[in-house]
Amino acid sequence: MDNTARLWHVSVTVAGAAHEASVVRDAMLRLAEERPFLHSLRYGPDRAEIRYWEEAFDMLDAASLALRVWNEHCATAGLPRWEVVGLEVLEREAFYRRGGDRAPAIGLHQPSPQPF
Repeated sequence: MDNTARLWHVSVTVAGAAHEASVVRDAMLRLAEERPFLHSLRYGPDRAEIRYWEEAFDMLDAASLALRVWNEHCATAGLPRWEVVGLEVLEREAFYRRGGDRAPAIGLHQPSPQPF
């Protein structure tokens, strides 16, 4: 096993009981402040998706961290208590092969939540 951490592109989709869209949007803005490496936020009344870069030694580590992100910020960001219904973790090289030059930059961003 390689002991060098790598970058992984993560997409986490959560869903549950419907909330007012403005409440979800405001909570996601707070999440973006708490977790500055998010680069994409999408939301609706009953679901949301966050996308970001994670540094981890392997895909299993990155996935484990990703599965906890939403729940770890529920109380502090005021996020709905939704469950993870989708998870995608891609090695950086695989991610860039999929999207080419459309891929998001790695680093700090100030994403704005977008409706689905």
